[in-house]
Amino acid sequence: MSKRKLNRRQKWRIEKIQAEKIARANKVDKKLSEDYKASDLGDEQTGLVIAHYGQLVDIEPLDKDADTTIHRCHVRANVDTLVTGDEVVWRPGSNQSGVIETRMERQSLLQRPDNYGLLKPVAANIDRILIVVATEPTPYANLIDRYLVASETLGIQPALLFNKSDLINDENRDYIDTLCKTYHDLGYEVLKTSANEVAHCEGELLEWLKHHTSVLVGQSGVGKSSLIRSILGDQSIKVGALSELSRKGTHTTTTAKLFHIPGGGRLVDSPGIREFGLWHISEEELLEGFIELRPHIGYCRFRDCKHQSEPKCAILNAVEKGQISESRMASYRRILDTLNDKETFEA
Repeated sequence: MSKRKLNRRQKWRIEKIQAEKIARANKVDKKLSEDYKASDLGDEQTGLVIAHYGQLVDIEPLDKDADTTIHRCHVRANVDTLVTGDEVVWRPGSNQSGVIETRMERQSLLQRPDNYGLLKPVAANIDRILIVVATEPTPYANLIDRYLVASETLGIQPALLFNKSDLINDENRDYIDTLCKTYHDLGYEVLKTSANEVAHCEGELLEWLKHHTSVLVGQSGVGKSSLIRSILGDQSIKVGALSELSRKGTHTTTTAKLFHIPGGGRLVDSPGIREFGLWHISEEELLEGFIELRPHIGYCRFRDCKHQSEPKCAILNAVEKGQISESRMASYRRILDTLNDKETFEA
C-alpha cells in the first residue's frame, strides 16, 4: 500500500512531537512512582475507559464485586495509547484515583489520520457505527461515503441517521429523499429522527442500538449530543447551536465519551469533524469499501484497470447499465484522488 509522502518539515515535526510525548510519558511515570507506592494501590481489576482527558482517563470498574464509582486514573508510560471503549487492567488509589497497568486486546478500532498523517484513534471495541447527518449543516454524500468505507474496511455494521427530520421542508426535501434512497437501495439501514421529540428517539433507533457498542460520528452541529441527551434523558449533556454565519456546527463535544443506554448497550459520542481522511487505506480496500463495486471486481479486461476510461472495464460497464450510480462512482474517484494527497475532504 502506498503511503502519503511527507516533506522534510513535516517529518521533523512528527519526530519532535513523538520525542515530546516520550519525554512527558517518562516524566509522568516517574511522578507516578513517587506518588503511588505499591501499598497505596488496591488489587488489580478490569475496567472500561469511558473518557480520555490528556494524560488522565476516566475508568468504570467492570468486575462484578467492585465499587462502581468512576475513577480518574493515570496511565503508566509502558501502556499503549488508550481511547474511549478500551478495556484495561487497573489498580484503584485513594480519592477516586488509580493507575492503568495494561490495556487488554481490542476487538476493533476506528481511527482516522490527522493533518500530519498520524493515525488518531476515535473509539475501540465498537461493533456498530451510526453516521449522523442533518438538514443543517448540509449533508455531503462524499463524507458519508468515507465513513461507510471505514466501516466496511473494519467489518463494522453502519447505519445512517438523518437527524432534525422536523426541519425537512420543500426546499431540502428532494435532496434529503434522494440521499436516503441512495443508501437504502444499497442495503444500508436508514433512520430518521429528531432530538427535539423524544418519541422519535424510540423504536427503530433504540432497537438498532440495543445490546451493541455503537459510536456516533458526523459533522459538528448535526445534533449528536442532543440525541444522546434525549436517549438518556440527561439534560446535563452540553449541546451547541450552529454558527449563524457559516451554518456549520461548533465543537460541543471535545473528547469521545461513553454512555450506557437504558435497556442495554453502550454509546460513544465522538467529537464532530468536518473531514475524514482515508490516507491509511489501500486502493484495494477503497474499492472493496464501495459495496456495489464488489460484484464487478476482477472482471475487467486488464488486471491493473483503474476504472477510469479503460475498454471493457466491468465497473464502468455497470455504471452505464445503471447498476452503479454515477454519483457514487464520482465519490469513489474523488476519494481515490486524495489517497496519496495531503488534501482531505472538507465540508
